[in-house]
Order: sequence, then structure tokens, then C-alpha cells
Amino acid sequence: MVLLHVLFEHAVGYALLALKEVEEISLLQPQVEESVLNLGKFHNIVRLVAFCPFASSQVALENANAVSEGVVHEDLRLLLETHLPSKKKKVLLGVGDPKIGAAIQEELGYNCQTGGVIAEILRGVRLHFHNLVKGLTDLSACKAQLGLGHSYSRAKVKFNVNRVDNMIIQSISLLDQLDKDINTFSMRVREWYGYHFPELVKIINDNATYCRLAQFIGNRRELNEEKLEKLEELTMDGAKAKAILDASRSSMGMDISAIDLINIESFSSRVVSLSEYRQSLHTYLRSKMSQVAPSLSALIGEAVGARLIAHAGSLTNLAKYPASTVQILGAEKALFRALKTRGNTPKYGLIFHSTFIGRAAAKNKGRISRYLANKCSIASRIDCFSEVPTSVFGEKLREQVEERLSFYETGEIPRKNLDVMKEAMVQAEEAAAEITRKLEKQEKKRLKKEKKRLAALALASSENSSSTPEECEETSEKPKKKKKQKPQEVPQENGMEDPSIPFSKPKKKKSFSKEELMSSDLEETPGSTSLPKRKKSSPKEETVNDPEEAGHRSGSKKKRKFSKEEPVSSGPEEAAGKSSSKKKKKFHKASQED
Repeated sequence: MVLLHVLFEHAVGYALLALKEVEEISLLQPQVEESVLNLGKFHNIVRLVAFCPFASSQVALENANAVSEGVVHEDLRLLLETHLPSKKKKVLLGVGDPKIGAAIQEELGYNCQTGGVIAEILRGVRLHFHNLVKGLTDLSACKAQLGLGHSYSRAKVKFNVNRVDNMIIQSISLLDQLDKDINTFSMRVREWYGYHFPELVKIINDNATYCRLAQFIGNRRELNEEKLEKLEELTMDGAKAKAILDASRSSMGMDISAIDLINIESFSSRVVSLSEYRQSLHTYLRSKMSQVAPSLSALIGEAVGARLIAHAGSLTNLAKYPASTVQILGAEKALFRALKTRGNTPKYGLIFHSTFIGRAAAKNKGRISRYLANKCSIASRIDCFSEVPTSVFGEKLREQVEERLSFYETGEIPRKNLDVMKEAMVQAEEAAAEITRKLEKQEKKRLKKEKKRLAALALASSENSSSTPEECEETSEKPKKKKKQKPQEVPQENGMEDPSIPFSKPKKKKSFSKEELMSSDLEETPGSTSLPKRKKSSPKEETVNDPEEAGHRSGSKKKRKFSKEEPVSSGPEEAAGKSSSKKKKKFHKASQED
């Protein structure tokens, strides 16, 4: 009996499954389809033999690339050799991809089967995979598939930021729109300012120049000889400037108010700024075309090449088109009308804007357009699929079109295409080598700058880290010094505190009324005149006990009121001394009042 195993490739790893009741399953395909949807029935048919998870996303990408290319990866080889039976003739392995099946059969010697029942079983495994593997949830499996899909797509699609044709499509579309808008606005300025100075329309034909002059002149009555130099600068022609000055003196236009002139000048400045932006956009388009499609732009021009790319949708689509389609690209309406009416089909579309067709004779326009479309198709394919973009092929193809044009006119035989392409190949290799050399130099410079920047950052961070502990030490030393100075400066001869020194933490003490003090003093006096026993006081307390000193200071003590808040002393001994001295002061005060 042949054992049927199924190999399933997932984003989280390889799974090897064994099938029960192989003979019945192979005969009853409709029952297999029904049992696939039911998890309980599917568990009775399929059991998981082994699961080999991928160590990281990079390993998963490597295995996915290997499977897509039909190569047996080391992880897959290890899984099959470990868990499949040693007798290879009795094993039948079901795989989804015929390429990887052929590779396994060739390298490992296992018989592989694809399609039929295997496809149905793999569909069920894909549906219930998170239930077959312990610890795998549906959400984590979906996340792994999404991550691997993104990685696989990025690896397959070689994306170059400098060769994006979307910017060309948007730029040429905006350029065409700007041309229409500038033309409309310029006609509005001509009509508006023509009421005041109608002769200027006949002298100046260029729209942008007319708008600049309308903005500069304003009221024609203020135009004089002093402004002639500026007029020559704007018109780039001394005769036109003199004609404008003469026409302003004898103009038939109506007078205009100041507010109308302000609006005309404002609108003219907007049109001038739009025309300047149009020039900058055209420069940008030329630079992008030289990066993306240098051969096509060298052959047919930047504007026509960009329009071809925009009409095709992308450079890749244009490269896929045959020369006959490129020839009539942009003339689809005329083509279908000709097919409907059975008339003559159009000879050219967008490539009509090229200079070659305009220079050709009327009878040769169809021939040269067909030849030019052929060369455009070749140039677009070279630009799309070449690694290093170069304009050598476009210049050689342009030379061929020039030779063909002269052949139609004079009969001079052009060079063969094979000879021209051989020359182009040699020059293209030299140009590619030069470009790669320049790119390597730029990369080296960039790496040097990056190293310098990182070194500077590391040095700055090391300086900051070394300076911070010193600052911490300084800040920790400062409060210590203050603590040492406080006990020396605060106390005075009589135990009173200096009011000039502030204390941060005031401490509330209980205040006593005069009656309570009197009663406490009377209780103490009959027993003994000596003070009650207290802790040893400092010399400051002894100074307070002196009767003479107490008598001298009694007047000042009467003026002092008992406050609820007293400043906290810096040490415990000083606090004890101050409390004892306070009680003595109160005792002497009470005795004096008696």
C-alpha cells in the first residue's frame, strides 16, 4: 500500500501531512470536496506529521523565492528526509506546484503528484491550517502572509526612484493644461487692456511679453522717453520699443480709471507668473525624460516622447506596443471612424508633432511616419529594459531617420542597421562605464559624509555624557556647603535668629496666651525658684539667663508678639537650645509683668 503525503507551503513554515484511506479518497472525489469544508470530517482524513516553522522573515523570503524558482531549499530537504519513510518507492508526495515537484523527484527520488485530489486536499489544508498547527491563530497566519507577500513583491519588482514615469505623465498633462490656460488668460488681458491701448496688440504678438508690457506701462499717458530703455529690455527689440512709445502718444484708446488699471496689472502679474512656472516645469520635464527615457527623448524630443508615455499609461506599456500601434497612438478616433466608414486609416497620431514628418514631402509623410514609429518602438524598449540609461542609442536612431529622410529626397543610400547598432553598442558600453564610475564616486562621497556626520554625533554624545556627571557633582556639593554655613551664621548672642536669612521649611508651633503663661509661672515659683531640669543647653542659653541682660532687653521683648510659625533650625541640638531659651524668655517676661 502506497502512503500518500502532502506538502503544504505556508508563510510561517512547511507542513507535511499524511492521508488516511488513500484508496477510497482517490476514487471518490465528490466526497472529498464535501469533507474539505467540514473540520471534523477533514481531521478524520488528514493528520499533521511534521511542521517546520521559519526562523525569521528573511528565511521565509528565501524559501518563497526558492519554491517559486523550482529549487529545493535546505530547510525543505531536511524536513522531507527526516519525516518521510526511508523506502522511497512506497511514498507518494503530493505538491501544489509542478516545478517544485519535479525538483524534489529529481534530487530526493520521491514520486510526486499534482492536481486532482491533491488540489482539493491542499484547499482544505489552506482553509483549516490554523486548526491543524497548535499555537497558530488565524490572525497571526494572516499577518505572516501579508508580511511575506510585501517582502516577496519588493524583491521581485526592482523599483528605482530615479526612473519613475508617473512624474512624466503628470508633468506633461499639467504642461498641456497650462498652455491652454495661459492662452485663454492672455487673450483676456489683450481684450481688457485693448480698450485703453489697442495699438499694442498689433505690435506685440507673444502672450507673455504682452502681459509684462501691460503690467509695466499701466496708463499710456505716463509713458515717456525715460521708460524707453526698460521697454527695449522687455521687448528685446529697439524698433518695437520705439513703435510702442509713438503709438502711446497717438492712441485711439479710451481713458481708464486707476482702480481698473490696478485690476488689469494684478491679472497680468498672475499670467506672467503662470508663464514663468510653465518654463520651470518644462525644464523639470526635460531632466526627468533624460533620466527615464533618454533614447526616446533624443530620438523624438522630450515633449512628444512624454506624450507617448502618458497616452500609453507607462513606459513599460509603450515598450510592449508594436510599431504599428505607436504610429497611430493618439489618433484612435480617426482610426475607428475610418474602419466604420471603410475609408483611409490615419497615417500618424502623436508622432505628427515630431519635426521629421513636417520636413518630409507630402507623398513621403506616411513612409517616414512608419519608419519613425519603428525606431520609437526600439528606443522605448531599450529605455525600459536597460540597466544603465544612456542616450547613445537614441542619437544613432535619430541619425538613421535623418539618413532615411535624405534618401527620400536625394536618393542617397543610408547605412545598414546592423553597422549602426554595432557602433552604438561600443559607444553605449563606454558611456555605461563612465556613468557607473561617476555613480561610484558619488556613493563614496556620500559614505564619507555619512561617516563624518556619525563621528561628529558620537563625539558630541561622548562630550555630553562626560559633562553630565561633573554637573551632578557640582550641584550635589552646593547644598552641602549651604548646610555647613547655616548653623554658623544663623545663631546670635542672645539666641535670637537673624531675620535676614530666609528658611525654606517653616514649622508651626503652638502659641500660648498670657493667662496660661501666668498660671504656669505661679505653679512653678512656690516650689523652687530654679528652672526645671532640661537637657544641657548651649552657651547661647546661658547668656539668656543673665538677669542684667534680661532686664535690658525686656522692653524689646514686650513689643514682640507670639507668632504661630517659627523657622526650623538646621540641627537637632540647635532646636533643643532654641526651645529652652524660648521658655526662659517667657518666664522672665511673666515675672516682670507681675
